This record gives sequence, structure tokens and C-alpha cells, in this order.
Amino acid sequence: MAAGSRPGRRTDSATERLAADLLRELGSPARHPLSRRGVLRGAGLGAAGLSTLPLLSACGTPGMKQDPATCTAPDVSDVDRKLVFSNWPLYIDEDGNRLPTLEAFEKANDIAVTYQTDINDNNQFFAKIRMQLGSCEPINRDIITLTDWMAGRLVGLGWTQPLNQDTIPNVRANLLETLRHPQWDKDRSFSVPWQSGLTGVAYNAKYTGEITSFEELVTRPDLKGKISLLREMGDTMGFFLKLVDADPNDFTEEEWNAAIDRLQQVVDSGQVRQFTGNNYTGPLNKGDIVACEAWSGDIMVMQSENPDIRFVVPEEGLSLWSDNMLVPNKATHQTNAEKLMNYYYEPEVAATLAAWVWYICPVQGAEAAMEKIDPSLVGNPLIFPTADDLSKTFAFMLVPDGIREAYNKQFNRVIGA
Repeated sequence: MAAGSRPGRRTDSATERLAADLLRELGSPARHPLSRRGVLRGAGLGAAGLSTLPLLSACGTPGMKQDPATCTAPDVSDVDRKLVFSNWPLYIDEDGNRLPTLEAFEKANDIAVTYQTDINDNNQFFAKIRMQLGSCEPINRDIITLTDWMAGRLVGLGWTQPLNQDTIPNVRANLLETLRHPQWDKDRSFSVPWQSGLTGVAYNAKYTGEITSFEELVTRPDLKGKISLLREMGDTMGFFLKLVDADPNDFTEEEWNAAIDRLQQVVDSGQVRQFTGNNYTGPLNKGDIVACEAWSGDIMVMQSENPDIRFVVPEEGLSLWSDNMLVPNKATHQTNAEKLMNYYYEPEVAATLAAWVWYICPVQGAEAAMEKIDPSLVGNPLIFPTADDLSKTFAFMLVPDGIREAYNKQFNRVIGA
């Protein structure tokens, strides 16, 4: 971190240890020229938030709801040893044209996997599948991988199948405690996390001193007109809810109004130069902006070329998101899909995957397994944060479609989108 600190600031918390170690311990990410999160953000669409694309309103949703108990297809896994897995680009270990962990699964289980990287953002994929799933028709996929808010939307619509817990004992045993009970799937009856990630604050130490909080980012006079915030509603408003002493995981309409008013004040003050997707990286690198709300994966890549770029765990905490494996209705190879989920929760397999993708590994025991795979990553707080680290994270509350659309309109109006 840059020299200097706020008077009376604590220096012994787990959050501050995470901030100090987060990127310093990562080494060079040269083998990851473009991250999965970078692909998502390059489209200008949020993992935890909402885009400006049209969403189904509350009144348009009920007719598309399904009952997973009746919207099913026969499971032919025993006689048809295959499955189709849709995931995000650059989100699995690769070796040239090979996918080593996936190939090992195929060999060990005699299951052929068609691995498709056809999810480039949540809303676009939703638009691709909504007519079929809303009409109880197959989408010819056995696993789809979506971010919390969109995964919750599909679960709420009844578009995904409950998982057979007996087929995924590794998940039940090894899933991180912090990820076991999301608001939208309390007992993980429908979902299994693939990877998780973080949203925080970044700054360019060549042009500004240390920043310790989101409050500083949006109020400090020397940063006026030199910062950017994210245009994803859930990410940015999660922090503004924190600023008005509300819980982003569970807030009232009154608290939302206070938070949106606070955002309006910050915008009116001229503090924010622009709202961005992940295109903040160029201006931050050049010093056109000196600090910003940021995704840790983007900052890792930047640090490999510019050591002045720093990632901060702000005093308000970090926004935590996950991408989740789901079995859509009418899938015909659910047991095969569950075997794959179970396989990726073997600690050695999870560690192999984590050593390549560099996101938070959701599997207990993977850090110990990492000793044999890449010892330099053991203790890396971005991949293996402690329970205390994760206790300081938050997510944006799942709200019904109509309310979410109204919130998004208010947010876009304030930021000028």
C-alpha cells in the first residue's frame, strides 16, 4: 500500500491483512491475458447487478413459471454416457487445446462432455433460453453456469431441477460454509458454486495516496472528478447502501431511497468522472482516473504490467459474487451432470482448477491440495480467503423482477445511462 493512513485507523483486522496481501501475493497473471470476469465486464453487464437491457416485468413473469416436479424429462444417463455443459469463456484449466481436468473426468467416468463457452453475459443468455424454459421445453443443456442474481431468477421461476444430494457427497462435505445458504437457494437444493469473486476499490499510486474506504473514494476532495464507479446497479448500490448504514443483503424501501439519494449527491458534487464497465482499466493505468470501484480480476491483470495499481479491501467490506452450476428443466443427463459437479468438489481437482482461473475456490480442502500443485498460491487470500475474510463480504439482495426493474431505472437515471 502507499504510505500514509487515516488517524486512528485499525491495522490489525483480517480485512486489512487481506488488503495488504491480496495482489502482492498473486505473482504475474501473464497466463491469463483476459479473465472470465473481464469478458463479462467487457460486455458492460454486471455479475451482481443489472444491465440496461429490457427485463421481464413482474406482470410478465407468472405465465412463464414452471413446476420443476412436472417439467421434467427422463434421465438417460445410465444408457447415454454424455452431457452438455455451458459455461463462460476462459473459466476452466486449459493446456493448448486440451482441458485437462475435464478430460480426466471423462476418462474416469466414461462420460463424454460437450463443453460450450456460450455464456457471455447473464441477460443475453437468459434471452436465449427464456422462451424454451418458460414453455417447459428443453434447451439441450445439462449444466448452465449463471451468476447469483440470475441463478436466483431461474430458481424462482421454477426453471431448474432439484439436485440429488446423494449423487454430490463431495459438494455436501466440501462447500465453503460461507457459500452454503444464499438467499435465493437457502439449502443449495438447486445450485452448486463453480467459482466466486470480489468487488472492491483500486487506485493508481503514481497519482494518488492510499484510499482505505469507499466513503473516501466518493468524498475526498483531492479525488474530485478523478474517479469512476461501476454502472452495474448491484455492485455500486451495495456500497451506497453500506454508506447509509443499511445491509445490502436485507434492506428496506426507505433505506434504498436513502442510498439512491446519496448516490445522487455524489454525482451532483462532480466527484465521479464516469460510470464504467471494465473499461476503467485504461484510464486508471494512464492516470486519467486515479481511483475507482473495481473487480479484483481486472486489477490482477493490470498489476502484471503496472506495479502502481493497487487493490483495496475498503473498510465497508467487499462485494462477493458466485457463478453457479444449475441443471435446467428437461435436461436428460442430470445424473451425469451431478457426477461432474461432485468431481469438481474433490479438493485436488478444485485446486488444479483454481491454479488456472485464479478466483475464489469454493472447495474446502483445496488449499491443502494446492501444496502439490502450486505452493506459491497457498495462503493467497484471493483464492483461499479465510472465514474471517469472507465474513466481511456482502451481496445485493435478491428482489422480485418488477422491483429490480424499478430500482434499475432509478439507478440509470441518476448515473445518466
